[in-house]
Amino acid sequence: MIASNYKQQYLKTKVETASPGDLTLLLYEELHRKLNMAKMFFEKEEMNEMMNYIHGSREILTELIATLNFEYDIARQLYSLYHYYLRKLNEFAISKRVSDLNEILEFAKEYSDTWRQALQLVKSNKVNG
Repeated sequence: MIASNYKQQYLKTKVETASPGDLTLLLYEELHRKLNMAKMFFEKEEMNEMMNYIHGSREILTELIATLNFEYDIARQLYSLYHYYLRKLNEFAISKRVSDLNEILEFAKEYSDTWRQALQLVKSNKVNG
C-alpha cells in the first residue's frame, strides 16, 4: 500500500512538471501499457478486467484528441487517426477480434517510440545548438 502511494506521488509529480511534449509521450506510453494489459486479460478470458483497460485506453485517446491544436495541419490528421483507433477499440470490445487490438497496440508502440525519439532529438539540439 505504501509503495503504491509513493508510485502515485511520483507519477503526479512527473505529470505536473512535464513539458507538453513529455506529457504526450506519457500518454502514448500509458496507452500502450493499458492496451497490453487489456490483451493479457483478454487472453486470460477475464473480460471485466480487460474492459477496464479498454475504457482507460479510450480515455487516453480522448485526452489526446482534446489536446490537439488545430492551428497546425497535422492536428486534423491526428484527429482522424485517434478517432479511427477509438472506433477500432469499440469494434474490439464488441467483436473480441484480437487483430483489432493488435492493430491499436502496434499504433501505440510506434507512436510512443517515435515521440520518444523526437523528444530526444529536440533535447540534443538544444544542448548542442
